[in-house]
Amino acid sequence: MSLSHDGKGMTWRMALHRVAVGLIVLAVLAPLLPLGVWSFSGRWLFPALWPDAWSWRAWAYVVAPQSKVPAALWNSFSVALSVTIVSVLISLPAGRTLSGPHWRGKSLVLFLFIAPTIVPVFAAAMGIHIVLIRFGLADTWAGVVLAHLIPVLPYMILLLAGLFANYNTDYDAQARSLGATSWQVFAHVTLPLLAPGVLISCLFAFLISWNQYLLTVLVGGGRVVTLPVLLFAFAQSGDLPLTAALSLVFVAPALVLVALTARALAGHATALAGMGKP
Repeated sequence: MSLSHDGKGMTWRMALHRVAVGLIVLAVLAPLLPLGVWSFSGRWLFPALWPDAWSWRAWAYVVAPQSKVPAALWNSFSVALSVTIVSVLISLPAGRTLSGPHWRGKSLVLFLFIAPTIVPVFAAAMGIHIVLIRFGLADTWAGVVLAHLIPVLPYMILLLAGLFANYNTDYDAQARSLGATSWQVFAHVTLPLLAPGVLISCLFAFLISWNQYLLTVLVGGGRVVTLPVLLFAFAQSGDLPLTAALSLVFVAPALVLVALTARALAGHATALAGMGKP
């Protein structure tokens, strides 16, 4: 009787889990459905509930080699990926240091790291732009990457500092007692145990950089065109089908990245559960 009851309980939990996942997916994708209709519309006037005519014009432009979309997509991806890599390299040691015992000046350093989240974005962007002009990095790809690090680093450092604060350093001590070097301890013990948190931090860093518009416009000066810059330009032009198509192109990589991250985290949790079984 108990086994049968447990089996029914497990079945109900799995069913509720699937329903919850389905509702979440529906809530995420439902707002994109009107964009999908708009992107294929040729003529859609109020108060019609459905387009009067259909057209491939918007998507033909999006995939056309002579359009600016492929270049903007590449710029967005390369900038966001570079920002993610650099921010991880900076935030890992910074997060570990800030999570350790208190030292003189620690509060000041922490405040300086989170200051960009307090200062208004436009004011910070203008200050960053002036500094980059003096160093000759304005209107360049490298300057855009450096500018994107300003809003990304505070979140990365705080997230990783929280991870290290809850990390059990006994694992590192045991590895060192077995003769592992500091690099081996970090690469084979610390980083694998913190992998889920680091992966989520990288996801946040990538998405924050991917969505940057103001910093890219000011620092890039129109020479570094990313998807947000292109999307805002077409939105201001009033071309709704093309704006809808670009919006879907802009959202799709982020949704794919979130799905891959969730799958990787689920696989990591399954692996840890399997290791815990006798």
